Amino acid sequence: MIYMKSMVRYGLSNGFGSLFCTLGTVVLASGLYAQPALAHHPLGGRLPASAFEGLMSGLAHPILGPDHFLFVLAIGLLALRVSVGLWLPVAFVLGGLGGAAFHLGSGSLPLVEVGVTGSLALAGFCLARQAEPKSLGMLGLGAIAGLFHGYAFGEAIFGAEMMPLWSYLIGLTVVQLGVAATVYGIAKVATARLVQNPLTMLRYAGFALGGTGFAFLSGVLAG
Repeated sequence: MIYMKSMVRYGLSNGFGSLFCTLGTVVLASGLYAQPALAHHPLGGRLPASAFEGLMSGLAHPILGPDHFLFVLAIGLLALRVSVGLWLPVAFVLGGLGGAAFHLGSGSLPLVEVGVTGSLALAGFCLARQAEPKSLGMLGLGAIAGLFHGYAFGEAIFGAEMMPLWSYLIGLTVVQLGVAATVYGIAKVATARLVQNPLTMLRYAGFALGGTGFAFLSGVLAG
């Protein structure tokens, strides 16, 4: 506790960049105690029985899972560092729809939890690098990560009727694109107007997100 308080005081006295790093340290520390989850059920494990329940489940599902949610944040920030911009989260969402469809079609994808948590660690690493990530490689990362995340999302809707199923997929698409675009927009304004060293800020975020992803991945491999 004393260490955390001293870190916060240090961040406040050394500008926005250091404070961002302090917050990243808090995120990383909390990640050491968090448990990743393959499938998060907004309805307590019950399948959606209506279009409304399907939509609400789809909207809530990525938010309830910290590994999923943090990856969406990472994709939004990575979009700032590649020329394709918001096409990166679009590639992720399309890959996710493909992964969900594959699961719903009774396909089997191995090592899903490893793929989900490992994708967060890898996205953080790419964001933390000094060199600019390659757009084509990032689009590939987004699409492949989407397959694993989408497969996990498909678990919560497997066996549902068509109407709640489609509304669930719509909810997933809307919330993930919305969160990624919001993070992209806020970070773009912050790096353009509020931060002296925008690359440093993004790299701090990458270290925090990548470290948290590695913590999640370690928990999966150890469990």
